[in-house]
Amino acid sequence: MFLDEALGFCKAAQEFWQKGELENALEALDQAYSLILDIELEDQPPQQMQQKEDLRFLISKRILEIYASRNTVANGSHNAIPLEMNRHVKAEIRLFTQGGEKNFFKQSLVRSGKYRPFILSRLKEAGMPEELSWLPLIESGFKVKALSKARALGLWQFIPSTGYKFGLKRNKYIDERIDPTKSTNAAIAYLQELHGIFGDWITALAAYNCGEGRVLRVIRGQNINYLDNFWDLYERLPRETARYVPRFMAAVHIINNPDKYGLGSVVPDTPLDFEIVEVSRQVQLTDIAGKIGESSKVMKELNPELRYNILPPENYFLKVPPAKADRLLASIGSIPVSHPPRPAYVTHRVRSGETLSGIADKYRTSVRRIKQANNLRSSHFIVIGKKLKIPQRGTVIVRADKAVKKPTGKTTIHKVRSGDSLWILARRYGTTTKKIQALNGLKRTNLYIGQRLTVPEYRYESPATTSTNQYLVRRGDSPYKIAQRHNMSLGHFLRINGLTPRNKIFPGQVLKVE
Repeated sequence: MFLDEALGFCKAAQEFWQKGELENALEALDQAYSLILDIELEDQPPQQMQQKEDLRFLISKRILEIYASRNTVANGSHNAIPLEMNRHVKAEIRLFTQGGEKNFFKQSLVRSGKYRPFILSRLKEAGMPEELSWLPLIESGFKVKALSKARALGLWQFIPSTGYKFGLKRNKYIDERIDPTKSTNAAIAYLQELHGIFGDWITALAAYNCGEGRVLRVIRGQNINYLDNFWDLYERLPRETARYVPRFMAAVHIINNPDKYGLGSVVPDTPLDFEIVEVSRQVQLTDIAGKIGESSKVMKELNPELRYNILPPENYFLKVPPAKADRLLASIGSIPVSHPPRPAYVTHRVRSGETLSGIADKYRTSVRRIKQANNLRSSHFIVIGKKLKIPQRGTVIVRADKAVKKPTGKTTIHKVRSGDSLWILARRYGTTTKKIQALNGLKRTNLYIGQRLTVPEYRYESPATTSTNQYLVRRGDSPYKIAQRHNMSLGHFLRINGLTPRNKIFPGQVLKVE
């Protein structure tokens, strides 16, 4: 519905533009863009996600076309990145070289050695500025699994919808946003698109950080040629985005002059070296590592996109260390098939008209189990848009232990209120009616409002907890064997892992042990 409405506003904008009513055209496009942002597509087919992204790009292009017709946007053909030095850039340089981010910058520079050579080669092929190869330093610190508060992931910090638009797959087995090779190709395509919209790299970088829609709205509020001077936009952008461009410039200044800034001794890591082999068997990385005489750590570093460190069931192009491909192909048939662990819960977003009983029927579970999993008190009140955890069959829902009342050995005064009784007070203060009577010299159990009673003082203490470790299930393991190996009862082992006696465990599954 939102997509259709947004398309309607786009058509209206086209009509306004053709009639010369540019302000109305821009208003219609603003409405269309707002509708696009409101669309939730988490549970929708990939085709609808693609439609949303295509429409978002169309709206952005149309807005700039209107500005071009008003001579608001001009000279959009800047191919180089101007590395200015002003007070904003200097402030970021001080932060990177003298302030709280000094260690972060050094560590990022070291990590860059693994990935930057490939990034640089792809930028050269695309005819784009080589300085862009340092953008992951600002985005993620060259951490391949970096995750932001906005759920952006990987070296280039893609959110799911933008990643999908640029060809990054995300399913039960893989998330290509953390594949350094594929995410780099996607980032280059995205940056090229933004450069095509704005005409210069600096504004494109700002849009990469906060989205082209936000930058376009800021441009709309200006009556100047923003492309000739990005800093006219600077004060109007969100603080994080406003800092993003000077941080990037500061990083490039420092890297171009390492000795000047005390970084001449930093040695980047060695580039990742690998060969690619096509594997047609669903196996685990640790099993592959054992067969080819390599460490699991190396295999996971080469293939970080594998969410459970297990290959998908279809043919997969796997990265292996040099000279290991033939060895893997020769032994692949002897490696046991593995499966990812079954999730304990699935997520359901509440829609208009739904009830807990209807949701329970849909997932073949009970209202009681859904209430327990989500700490719901009432089965008659759920909120549209709220996400509920739906327990899968066989999942044991473990509630947190309640805090325990512990006497302090001291006493306090309780003033009797309407409804109080000795039995109620004894339960509230973790004692007995006889002890309250003894403390207050009471022969009877009758109380009166306003009466002052001496009662034991207490405090709440969290229940004692035992520290747990993680255990990676191996071939041949069973819940009983693992429990015995760690001196645990089978019942306790099953409970802390949310398992039932009927549940199966799989090689590669991570479980808790004490």
